[in-house]
Amino acid sequence: MSSLRFKAVEEAFKKKAVVVSAPSQFTSDYYGKFVFNKVAMAKYLSKDTIKSLNNVIDKGATLDIALASQVAAGMKLWATELGATHYTHWFQPLTDGTAEKHDSFIDYAGAPGEAIIEDFSGKLLAQQEPDASSFPNGGIRSTFEARGYTAWDPSSPAFVMDDALVIPTIFISYTGESLDLKAPLLKALGAVDKAAVAVCQMFDPSVKKVVAYLGWEQEYFLVDEGLYATRPDLLLTGRTLMGHDSAKNQQLDDHYFGSVPTRVAAYMKDIEFEAYKYGIPAKTRHNEVAPNQFELAPIFGECNLAVDQNLLMMSIMKKVARRHGFRLLLHEKPFAGINGSGKHNNWSLGTDTGVGLFTPGKTPEENLQFVTFLVNALMAVYKHNALLKASIMTAQNAHRLGANEAPPAIVSAFLGTQLTAVLNKLENSTSDEAIIFDEKKKLHLGIPHIPEVFLDNTDRNRTSPFAFTGNRFEFRAVGSSANCSSAMAALNSAVAAQLFEFKAEVDTKMAAGASKEKAIFEVIKSYIKASKAIRFDGNGYSEEWKVEAAKRGLDCETSVPKIIEAYTSASSVELFGKLGVLSEKELHARNEVKWETYVKKIQIEARVLGDLAINHIIPVATRYQSLLLDNVYKTKAVFSTAKADKISLMDMTLIEEISEHVSIIKKTVEDLVVARKVANVIEHEDAKANAYHDSVLPYFDVIRYHIDKLELIVDDEMWTLPKYRELLFIR
Repeated sequence: MSSLRFKAVEEAFKKKAVVVSAPSQFTSDYYGKFVFNKVAMAKYLSKDTIKSLNNVIDKGATLDIALASQVAAGMKLWATELGATHYTHWFQPLTDGTAEKHDSFIDYAGAPGEAIIEDFSGKLLAQQEPDASSFPNGGIRSTFEARGYTAWDPSSPAFVMDDALVIPTIFISYTGESLDLKAPLLKALGAVDKAAVAVCQMFDPSVKKVVAYLGWEQEYFLVDEGLYATRPDLLLTGRTLMGHDSAKNQQLDDHYFGSVPTRVAAYMKDIEFEAYKYGIPAKTRHNEVAPNQFELAPIFGECNLAVDQNLLMMSIMKKVARRHGFRLLLHEKPFAGINGSGKHNNWSLGTDTGVGLFTPGKTPEENLQFVTFLVNALMAVYKHNALLKASIMTAQNAHRLGANEAPPAIVSAFLGTQLTAVLNKLENSTSDEAIIFDEKKKLHLGIPHIPEVFLDNTDRNRTSPFAFTGNRFEFRAVGSSANCSSAMAALNSAVAAQLFEFKAEVDTKMAAGASKEKAIFEVIKSYIKASKAIRFDGNGYSEEWKVEAAKRGLDCETSVPKIIEAYTSASSVELFGKLGVLSEKELHARNEVKWETYVKKIQIEARVLGDLAINHIIPVATRYQSLLLDNVYKTKAVFSTAKADKISLMDMTLIEEISEHVSIIKKTVEDLVVARKVANVIEHEDAKANAYHDSVLPYFDVIRYHIDKLELIVDDEMWTLPKYRELLFIR
């Protein structure tokens, strides 16, 4: 083992768990301490101010500067008591991450140069002006046009992080276009609220609001910091571009739900402690399938807030990992041959009357409402399956989808045996008969001291990208590093448009003389038949499904640049335009950003791979080859010819094998560089992205294959890069 690699591995073995002590025995004592939540508002704002603010959040009332000033005064007092000296607008540019610019509370009390005061006005709370030119915008703003605005989102509470008051905001251009992921999400949530309320009032006129809920499941990998630092590919791209399989990885299924390693358990406790301080309701933690892979999941929350909490949680996880001698990997496929990481988005709708719209009811009318929303969701996914796939597709996620238990890159919906039977029966029914669901069945295990187990009405299907799991849909195709806003904006927009269409069709039939129930039933029947192609309960990994999905007319494209095109299809432009979520100009701009991002990620990986191949791998391989050649000469000098030839034969075989691998690597890297240069001069981003996918990316697997073969041949002591067997097993 090389000295650098040996030192890194040795240090990794010496790491001990960092002990974290919570300030109290009870989580509730410090939960939300650093969040300007209802408890804090009650202390620092007047009742009238709180009432007006709630009117803005819940009913969409206009936020005037007088109200903003009242909130700013109370918010500043609260924040400074927690040690804040600065404030920042926290926004979500088109990078999938977050951005912030910190400003101090200080200002001159009078003339410049005189005494200073601490000030935070309503104007500063409500709006800021960061430089918009350096963020991706897809051509909406020219380089010399720098002005952009952040505007406060009062529906997501501010919080104090370190010494800064952090204010969640949207980010728009000087000319009004969205330059972020939050603004379209908020518009989509408003649209689905309006559309769903109109449908709900057909069943219950008292419904005034429908909320979209999100429960994310964050998967992640941890690696020892010292080992991470000696892998340039991990450092620069977030994934290993080379590395032979470890003899043992996940094939024994012994890591999944296994005992959490001591150091990792300490890390989990630490991030939960931090999460609770910021009002993030972390609920579940466990080992995932692959070694060094784990999962964190919170309790469900309102969609917009849940997205913000996930972004904050990813930041906390990265920061805390360093404290424990780890590096956090959120890349969707950091290691080949084992599971990648996703972020399952559990999505549902609920009313202000406490009804879950994807939960079966106790009466025929309640069940008709449930089926109405279920079938409309299926119709939305059927019509916009290509868009939904585009909303989760990135260069990173392309490595994960379809591999090692991740769902395939074909969007279908799983319902389970009972719901499938109900919809099939309704489709063939000639009357609007009552819809009845079985009570949960009991499973008798025949073991005296084990109680009866209640079976859910649906099983689970891990190969389904969009699965119904009892009272919600689980969008399993979302990647681990993703901002959930993209997927949630697309899904809620698709469902909103479908619900508007459903209501219009029902109203038309009622105007023609049909009863409400009859009209609903007839439209639902037509939707069940029309959306049947999206329903699939079988094995999504099978080759047969790919053939069948194509026959059904589902989108089966696997090229990331081509998948992205779904955003600017006629149906997507119409969808987002009618709802006012994104204009055609904004959609085209976002696609430009997506293509540009794809190109840059593959470009960076290509350069790193070429560098490692030429400057790390080949020198090590040829050095070992020289040792073997030296051994051949020395063998012939010492032993008889016959014996020397026999001994040297094995060395010569390895020498020739090394030569072949090195030769192919050199030639392929040269071809890779040429292909990259050809692609780089292409003017349009979509064509350039396609060139990188079709002409550059294919070289990666060839280079990796031959490097991984050399890893098995070269003396372990000489190999400079930590191997999978060292990277993947935390001790």
